[in-house]
Amino acid sequence: MPPWGAALALILAVLALLRLLSPRLRGPWGRAVGETLPGAQDRDDEETDGGAPDQFSDRSEPLPGGCSLVCKPSALAQCLLRALRRSAALEPGPRSWLSGPHLQTLCHFVLPVAPGPELAREYLQLEDDGLVALDWVVGPCVRGRRITSAGGLPAVLLVIPNAWGRLTRNVLGLCLLALERGYYPVIFHRRGHHGCPLVSPRLQPFGDPSDLKEAVTYIRFRHPAAPLFAVSEGSGSALLLSYLGECGSSSYVTGAACISPVLRCREWFETGLPWPYERGFLIHQKIALSRYATALEDTVDTSRLFRSRSLREFEEALFCHTKSFPISWDTYWDRNDPLRDVDEAAVPVLCICSADDPVCGPPDHTLTTELFHSNPYFFLLLSRHGGHCGFLRQEPLPAWSHEVILESFRALTEFFRMEERMKGLSRHRASFLGGRRRGGALQRREVASSSNLEEIFSWKRSYTR
Repeated sequence: MPPWGAALALILAVLALLRLLSPRLRGPWGRAVGETLPGAQDRDDEETDGGAPDQFSDRSEPLPGGCSLVCKPSALAQCLLRALRRSAALEPGPRSWLSGPHLQTLCHFVLPVAPGPELAREYLQLEDDGLVALDWVVGPCVRGRRITSAGGLPAVLLVIPNAWGRLTRNVLGLCLLALERGYYPVIFHRRGHHGCPLVSPRLQPFGDPSDLKEAVTYIRFRHPAAPLFAVSEGSGSALLLSYLGECGSSSYVTGAACISPVLRCREWFETGLPWPYERGFLIHQKIALSRYATALEDTVDTSRLFRSRSLREFEEALFCHTKSFPISWDTYWDRNDPLRDVDEAAVPVLCICSADDPVCGPPDHTLTTELFHSNPYFFLLLSRHGGHCGFLRQEPLPAWSHEVILESFRALTEFFRMEERMKGLSRHRASFLGGRRRGGALQRREVASSSNLEEIFSWKRSYTR
């Protein structure tokens, strides 16, 4: 059986298990995993009219395809809203067999990666001698590539995968689409993730952006004049949001996007995921770290780590109950909550979320709506369907979230270019008017001093004699 056939069989088996156990898979949100929101089924045929789920409908802007934009009113919001309403990616199309939330999610995580882009890997040695990896997407070369920035320089697209280190189909699909659209994509891999060696017994905590800061500094060194955009996937959004909050206006990032971000991370760990997803993510992490069990023995209680039965127990054993510097669970989240410095972020951030996300849960419990209503830099694109990091369409079309992200980045580029042009015209007009005022004063001074010119000239002539 080919690899994709085995993966498809696994997906169907998991879906059958989910269907059998769905009455018992009721999390703290009070409904079964992936259960349709109340009244949503009756409105499925009306998606072309746009609109948000009920809990967001009072302060949101309708978009095509049953989506909505939740944000604080501003000129930037109007620019983004116009771009999204023109987007063909949001237009409703024929329903696919991938329309269910579990299928959208499992196809994203389980299906093997198709022949993807050509990658050129670089290892970046950090200040503490640790290593992170940067995979630059160098091919396949596409004819007719569009340049995304002024001056003919391609913009750099920094892609941050999920926190488990799994390089998914959608991440590679985003890189291929971005390469076609004229970007220069680069994938950031944490210590010990996706073949990056763990050369020191230290892993990157959930929301610690110190390694990402050094990676961005290196990217800026390699491409000092190119605009930098950033996209994160799922749980990897905690790293991007922490970086944007800590760095503020010094982040070097022009615009950012988060696909199915986990915003209330501590509650997410403490509440737990529906057990098929929790077990799957937990097993994946244990397998990835098992190769470094000997190296981690000096700092981590590995027996406790590999006996953990939940994502919270695993996170606590890895970063809280260490042998050298143990800390409490409260202290860990004081340092790693991705929204701890969110008020300092000075970069437009588009968050794309789905109301049927089986991993994050329903939006009325997991999304911090006050953030999008009060912060002019944060925008929430809420869809009725899409699963977790799915947003798939019929093949061979890419995920519609990828199209929307790149279109929003293009709109941001045009908006900032227009703002700079208007500022330049204002400065030119101010300097021109100031020059006219100064010119009149200079003319008066010249007339007042013209009576002395003859004396000065005579004195100079007499002196030269």
